[in-house]
Amino acid sequence: MASGSFDFRSFQKYFGPQASGDINDFLEKMPQNVGKGALIAAGISWGMVAALGLFCVMQMQHLTDLRAELLQSEALKPAVPTISYEPIDKKALDTLVDDFKTVYPGMTFTVTKGSMAISSRSTTDYARFREILGHVVNAGPMWRVGVESLCVGRECKTNALEAKVKIQKLKIDKPSSSSTM
Repeated sequence: MASGSFDFRSFQKYFGPQASGDINDFLEKMPQNVGKGALIAAGISWGMVAALGLFCVMQMQHLTDLRAELLQSEALKPAVPTISYEPIDKKALDTLVDDFKTVYPGMTFTVTKGSMAISSRSTTDYARFREILGHVVNAGPMWRVGVESLCVGRECKTNALEAKVKIQKLKIDKPSSSSTM
């Protein structure tokens, strides 16, 4: 449709001085021309649409409030660092064992990755055995020492004193900045 073929003057009758009177006459004569049943049905349907619109607006307001509350609670959640444990490398444990062998002669030390076995053939070495365990616990910064097995005296199968400890290092990583929204 070209703009030259459209006649804008045909709309003049709708915007003239008599237009408001014509619309008023149309609305007054509508019940006679259409019928009251059709008008009641149209009124009910318009009322339902208005009620549905009002309900949607109220629900959207409620959802907006919930979203704002969720965002506020997300902002208050603290960033928590990640804590993990790494096994101590064999080199560090070998250095520790070399020091122990000079300080505590007669004790037997076996090192594997992340763990150490301490043993003695005599229960008379119990004081040194206990002292070694204390040194292992306090040997390194942020070390976590867990006893895997411990036996003293008749309970032991091969030696009089036996302990196997697992040594890990505490690792604290920065909090991840993952966004959930």
